[in-house]
Amino acid sequence: MTSKKKTKVFVTRRLPDQVETRMCELFEARLNIEDTPCTQPELVAAMREFDVIVPTVTDRINAALIEQAGPQLKLIANFGNGVDNIDIEAAQKKGIAVTNTPNVLSEDTADMTMALILSVPRRLAEGAAVLAEDATAWKGWSPTWMLGHRLGGKRLGIVGMGRIGTAVARRAKAFGLSIHYHNRRKVDPATENELEATYWESLDQMLARVDIVSVHCPSTPGTFHLLSARRLALMKPGAYIVNTARGGIIDEDALIQALQEGKLSGAGLDVFEHEPAVDKRLRKLAEQHRVVLLPHMGSATIEGRIDMGDKVIINIRTFFDGHRPPDRVIPGRL
Repeated sequence: MTSKKKTKVFVTRRLPDQVETRMCELFEARLNIEDTPCTQPELVAAMREFDVIVPTVTDRINAALIEQAGPQLKLIANFGNGVDNIDIEAAQKKGIAVTNTPNVLSEDTADMTMALILSVPRRLAEGAAVLAEDATAWKGWSPTWMLGHRLGGKRLGIVGMGRIGTAVARRAKAFGLSIHYHNRRKVDPATENELEATYWESLDQMLARVDIVSVHCPSTPGTFHLLSARRLALMKPGAYIVNTARGGIIDEDALIQALQEGKLSGAGLDVFEHEPAVDKRLRKLAEQHRVVLLPHMGSATIEGRIDMGDKVIINIRTFFDGHRPPDRVIPGRL
C-alpha cells in the first residue's frame, strides 16, 4: 500500500516553532529559517514548484506574480486576517483558492488599540522617556507637571465596527468613553444597546463630534485615504487619532501636516502608509512626544500567532481533503 503524497507547502516567513513543527509533520514544507522577506524571483520560483504558498502581509502577491504560477499551485493560505497583500480576483481567475486567518486577533489588537488610546492623551510614552533618557530630569511629583487629559466622559469614534472595533468599544466603555461608530451598516441592536453606541451614517459628521478616532476598517481600494486631508480637517483641534488597522487608510502626509500645525493634539500609530519605512517627519513628531509610534505589533502575541498557524494548517488540510476550507476568501465579500 502506497502512502499518500504529502502536499508541498512554501512558508515565506518564520512562524512559531510548534506551528512549523506541525507543518513539517503534515506536509512537505519548506521553511524560511532566516526570516528574511522573499524576493519576487524567490516567490515566482516557489509558485512554480509548490502546491501551497503561505504568505504574510509583507509579501505582495499581485496579479503579475500570480500569472507566473505553475498549474500545481492550488492554494494561497495567507498567514493573516487582512488580504490586501493578495490580488484575490487574479487568483480566482487563475483557479487558485485564497484563505486567511480571521477571528483570532481581535482581542489582541483591541488590547493594543486601548493601550494607544491611553498612551497618547495621558502622555505615557513621554513620561517613560523622561526616566529612560535622563533620570535627573525628574525632580519629584508636582501638581502641574506632565498633565494629560482624562478619558472618562470623552467621545470615541470608531471607524469600522467589525470584530476588532467592537472589542475596542467594549474596553473603551469600561474606561468611561462614550461610543460612537461609523460602519457600512449598523451593528445588531443587542450589541448597540450593550455599548450604548451612537451610529453615524455619515463619517464626516462623526469626525466633527468625537474626541478620539480609532481606525478599524479593512484596507480596500474604497478605504484608501478614507481619512483624507479634508476629513482630518473636520476633527476637533484637541482630538487624537489611533490607527492599528492599515497605514494607507489615513493620508499620512495630511496627518503629519495636521499634527505639525497643531490641528490635532496627537496620534498613536501601529501601522504606516509605506511600511516598513516610517516617515522622518513622524519620527521627529515622536521625538517631540506628539505621537506614539509602534512597529506593527498590534496582534503580536504568542497565543495569537499560534492560533493563526493552526488556522493555516486547517485550511490547507481541508482544501486538499476535497472540502471547502473554513476561511476561504471570496472576491467582493471583504
